[in-house]
Amino acid sequence: QVQLAESGGGLVQAGGSLTLSCIVSGIIFSSAAMGWYRQAPGKQRELVASIPGVGLGLPHHADSVKGRFTISRDNAKNTVYLQMTSLKVEDTAEYYCGADLGWVPELKKLVPHHWGQGIQVTVSS
Repeated sequence: QVQLAESGGGLVQAGGSLTLSCIVSGIIFSSAAMGWYRQAPGKQRELVASIPGVGLGLPHHADSVKGRFTISRDNAKNTVYLQMTSLKVEDTAEYYCGADLGWVPELKKLVPHHWGQGIQVTVSS
């Protein structure tokens, strides 16, 4: 079965950095589009960044994190990363790794076929 294991979350002061990792098993990782999502209390889950399978395009970052967050992948390690710098209090959320993203026309969104359990990132002022 497909498994996603996230790590790297925690508490950090505003302006600091964290790197999230997500190790994936059970799928052909190199060809799967991957994404990081987040959900803050009382808000909808949102796509933070996505990266296509090898040779299929460029990464995309949400406007709110552009220039501060970077998504990357290591296909040899079946791992996707989210490097977060210049963190802000408003980045506080539960972060979720998503695997095998597909476009859902009814939602006009990229939706993963598989989700990680989520990992908390808290940014203090």
